[in-house]
Amino acid sequence: MPLLSRRTLLGLGLAIALIAPAGAESWPGAPIRLVVPFPPGGGTDIIAREVANEVSALTKWNFVVDNKPGAGGNLGVDIAAKAAPTGYTLVIGQTSNLAINATLYKKLPYDPVKDLTPVSLVGRSALAIVVAASSPYHTLADVITAAKAHPGTLNVATSGNGTVAHMSLELLQKDSGARFTHIPYKGASQGLLDVIGGSVQLYISSVPTLIGQIRTGQLRALAVTSADRVSDLPQVPTVAESGYKNFEAVVWFGILGPAHLPPQVVADLNGAINKALQSSAVRSNLGAQGVEVSGDTPAQFGAMVQSEVAKWRPVVKASGAKID
Repeated sequence: MPLLSRRTLLGLGLAIALIAPAGAESWPGAPIRLVVPFPPGGGTDIIAREVANEVSALTKWNFVVDNKPGAGGNLGVDIAAKAAPTGYTLVIGQTSNLAINATLYKKLPYDPVKDLTPVSLVGRSALAIVVAASSPYHTLADVITAAKAHPGTLNVATSGNGTVAHMSLELLQKDSGARFTHIPYKGASQGLLDVIGGSVQLYISSVPTLIGQIRTGQLRALAVTSADRVSDLPQVPTVAESGYKNFEAVVWFGILGPAHLPPQVVADLNGAINKALQSSAVRSNLGAQGVEVSGDTPAQFGAMVQSEVAKWRPVVKASGAKID
């Protein structure tokens, strides 16, 4: 068999390089798109940019944050789920679009477990249950007692049907046996004004949304929904401490890619993200947004997503909430 010429060998090598998939050792050779399924300026967007900027500073990788809001966050997640599994399209998901929406929406365009590769959890943010400063209720027990004595007479505002706040209320009703009337608002601001003004008796929203009015004395926080107390509100007990063991309902955020991402790409991303989350600046900046930073392994994050889908399924069904 004749020896191949140097030119032939070079040409063959180039052809193989062009048709072969990029190996983990060559990744990333292009900008990484991080899809944010919500508008610019919101909590998820702020978290995404903080993490992407720190990872870029540590690794020199080029991130492009791409806001794709719509359909309760489903649009952006679906874009990532249907992207090529190369590591160049990622998404930051959270409790609603990865756990609650799986049951809330009649036809979700993606399966949050089967169609995505978990990369890393980023953090969690608690909700708070608050009343106006003038309210006669001083503890969560006061509220539960009143709601049981007069079912449906206490109004509870949230930022909308199917939100984590709404499902937190449903979970509280399930655990306590009390019945409230849910008042969904289109966003957080009007509900905040109405609970301060006395139009509604209680309000459930994220700690960052409420903490200013709690600190100024306009609102009284009765409980937080996280497993542990919130560092910014150390005097406020958890719902679990208030008598409902193992109660936890938080907004969590994590980064994922399409299914079948190369294992080495997942490992590289996870290592870089977890290193970024150790930065004192990131922890401080995200802490100011009410986010408790908590990176983990891809396997741990994947298991958490599965457990959260299972946790919220009966709660959503019991609420009767449904979006076609």
